[in-house]
Amino acid sequence: MSPRGARAPARQAVLPGQIDWDGACAHLQRVDRVMRKLIKAHGSARLQSRGDAFQTLARSIVGQQISVKAAQSVWDRLVGAVPDMVPAAVLDAGEDGLRGCGLSGRKVQYVLDLAGKFHAGEVHPEAWQSMPDDAVAAELLSIRGIGRWTADMFLIFHLMRPDVLPLGDLGLIKGVSQTYFAGEPVTQSEVREVAAAWAPWRSVGTWYIWRSLDPLPVEY
Repeated sequence: MSPRGARAPARQAVLPGQIDWDGACAHLQRVDRVMRKLIKAHGSARLQSRGDAFQTLARSIVGQQISVKAAQSVWDRLVGAVPDMVPAAVLDAGEDGLRGCGLSGRKVQYVLDLAGKFHAGEVHPEAWQSMPDDAVAAELLSIRGIGRWTADMFLIFHLMRPDVLPLGDLGLIKGVSQTYFAGEPVTQSEVREVAAAWAPWRSVGTWYIWRSLDPLPVEY
């Protein structure tokens, strides 16, 4: 995919939590003809970080394995029951309070574990912006109910890390299959090989693969 002699921008050029979107797009268009086409088609879309770290993770747990509509309903009830959506308030609500919002027993435990780790200082969100991706992911994976996919989505959508490749994301796999392999099934190894040319902007490359499936950006 990458022409001989093409060089990726230096990784030190962008601080954690920042994406030089124009620079990323210039690189992707230079090294990858598929990216060139996707960026021309969807170039107005930009990734934007929003929300609070605790609420972002709590919402990701609430939404696991249910529809977007159902997740929004449960989240609205949760916010209604705990208007001050901070770890201490969630812990005060307890199992009965959370279950009354429509959360399953398992998700109640997950949300309480999340709140407990934030409240006790077992995770360090104030330091995440300056920590390497793997170190942030390790802390996230220590929380019950948070797996690698959720950690990758958090790195991309909340911390705005520029070079995350979420190989566990079915949309990325499907999009690469359709745009690079004419719809033929692909492995994670093949996706990793395709995305090698995108580095150090694999988050942005992934973003445009998602746009090939759904032109409207998802908000997390």
